Amino acid sequence: MRYVLTFLIVSLVVQTAEAAPMSFDAALTMASFAPSIAARGGAVASARAAAIPALQLPDPKLELGLQDFPVTGPNAGSFTQDDFTMQTVGVVQAFPNLAKRRAQAGRAATDIIAAEAAQRVEERSVRIAAGLAWIDLHFAERRLALLDRLDASIAAIAAIAPSRLVAGSVRPSQALEPRLLAADLADRRAGLIAEVAKARAGLARWTGDSAPQLVGPVPTWAVDPAALRAALGRLPILRAAEAATAQADADIRLARAGKKPDWEVSAGYGRRDPRFGDLVSIGVAIDLPLFTKRRQNPLIAARTSDASRVRLEREAAEREQVAALEADLADHLMHHDRYVRARDVLVPLARQRAALDRASYAGNRGDLGTTLDAQLAAVRAELDAVDREAEVVRDNVRINLTYGDDSQ
Repeated sequence: MRYVLTFLIVSLVVQTAEAAPMSFDAALTMASFAPSIAARGGAVASARAAAIPALQLPDPKLELGLQDFPVTGPNAGSFTQDDFTMQTVGVVQAFPNLAKRRAQAGRAATDIIAAEAAQRVEERSVRIAAGLAWIDLHFAERRLALLDRLDASIAAIAAIAPSRLVAGSVRPSQALEPRLLAADLADRRAGLIAEVAKARAGLARWTGDSAPQLVGPVPTWAVDPAALRAALGRLPILRAAEAATAQADADIRLARAGKKPDWEVSAGYGRRDPRFGDLVSIGVAIDLPLFTKRRQNPLIAARTSDASRVRLEREAAEREQVAALEADLADHLMHHDRYVRARDVLVPLARQRAALDRASYAGNRGDLGTTLDAQLAAVRAELDAVDREAEVVRDNVRINLTYGDDSQ
């Protein structure tokens, strides 16, 4: 109930704050109250509640019966003629062996740990998704702004074309080139508008803000390979695997406890005809696990095999995370080099070329098609630089949120 109330309260706060600009940190904070995380919190509460009765004895049983009722002989069918006939009422209390009860309590404790680990896995997954959605929306909007700049540049060049056509310095077919380029840019704009809409929808999914408006810069976190490698063992996904291992070990203990006898105590009261008097009975029943080779031992072997499987899966998961981290670090280094090259070399050269061609065209010394191509190449270079920067920032955010240690 506490998790449900928290989710409802936060939902109301989010709805009232939908129009507020959203920074990157705010997006991560809002994502921490996603419904999937609240659902995992409910699973944790359920596991904790289920652990309470783990050490408790089973409920007692009430027994009602009719004993020694004659069905043949001279007293057949009579409730009072035979001195053995009586109505009985009794109570039976089972006592599972202490090892079994402790194993059940241990299994319940591991269920809590597993539920908490699953919640941490979900929290991290949601944070990663929300952070990347914010980054995607930010760069989609930047690409659209770059296209607006190209539109303005093309419009300025196209405005000169009619006068050049009259003066005879431009062929009639060249006067159509700005319109053709404008149509191509319109197609690009439609694609970018769709990218912005999809990125905004993705961010809305994780934050609950139906129309997120971004504010603030992109995060500039440092990528520390040594620290990330050191934190690998504390990743939520590996802790979840460790919790599964603990559950498997608890199942082994529970199976082994089956080789120890359970027992139960019963007490009853028998009512007979007043001529014969009433009776009281007390009894003890004890399980006899005599055939362990065909009953308990196979179950223990099965649980032991399960535990071995879970341990191997945990080792495989750790190797997978190590390999994934190294691959992501390699990609990040490659993306960073490509971005620096675009920022420091390709974009300045493309801008310089576009400026020279635009000046030549303004001085009636350049070709319209060449000028337009140069302008388009400059914006394409800038768009490519934005794409490369987006790759670097996405790598940065994803690597830190995926492999970073947030246990402190």
